[in-house]
Amino acid sequence: MNRKDVLLRINELLDTYCEECFVKRALRKEYGKLYAQSFCIQTCTIGEKMKQYGQLLVKQKM
Repeated sequence: MNRKDVLLRINELLDTYCEECFVKRALRKEYGKLYAQSFCIQTCTIGEKMKQYGQLLVKQKM
């Protein structure tokens, strides 16, 4: 998978799942932006998938 494909998949995930995410919105309102981002990265399955794509991008740069 090339860099462009990875970036397209990340954008697709963001547009499909994260744009209107109720959980993210509620956590951000109640606990703040940092907490909501931490939840998305560490707990959310979509965040986990994006981390995997990010690791592919880092490997491609090396």
